[in-house]
Amino acid sequence: MERFLSRQDAGRQLAARLLALGAWPQTTVLGLPRGGVPVAAEVARALGAPLDVFLVRKLGVPGYEEVALGAIASGGTRVLNEDLLARLDLSERVLAELEAREGAELARRERLYRAGRPPLQLAGRTALLVDDGTATGATMRVAARAVSALQPARVVIALPVASPDTAEELRAEADEVVCLLNPPHFRAVGQFYADFRQTEDAEVLALLGVGQG
Repeated sequence: MERFLSRQDAGRQLAARLLALGAWPQTTVLGLPRGGVPVAAEVARALGAPLDVFLVRKLGVPGYEEVALGAIASGGTRVLNEDLLARLDLSERVLAELEAREGAELARRERLYRAGRPPLQLAGRTALLVDDGTATGATMRVAARAVSALQPARVVIALPVASPDTAEELRAEADEVVCLLNPPHFRAVGQFYADFRQTEDAEVLALLGVGQG
């Protein structure tokens, strides 16, 4: 089974694929915190493009948080898995509590990672959305829709690994999808990394060049 040594290794391999497709002028690389930022940092470095973050929070099924019920993004964009929602029969109260909790964490990270920097300016630019991988595509899907509201010239999704079905579904959300691995026996993103330790806030801040004072 093919594996990446680390998120940095995945970022370097992803950058090589992107560069093979041509030049990337007027591009902003957007990492999805936290795990997507180390990948995005390598991509931004190789492309000579500015690095920033785009805040998205997965809405996990209560008791089975690794299963994505949907996701929310900065600006109030929300995507829900309606089929899963119907099967689970969650009450509006439970869903509202879940959104409120994840929304509070999204707001905390927004304050921390932006650290007084101005809002994203993507009009007329290529928005290159990068994560460390995706299983259901929920977070990347909501990120792509929210980014589109900022009127970029193009939205491109770049991933080291994704399930085949998800990679195909994401093509409806962006102008282009670049994905290195689409393994048929996909269970979780972490199975394709030798080192998949959690990315901490401090690492994200260091990569963004944001002080912690």
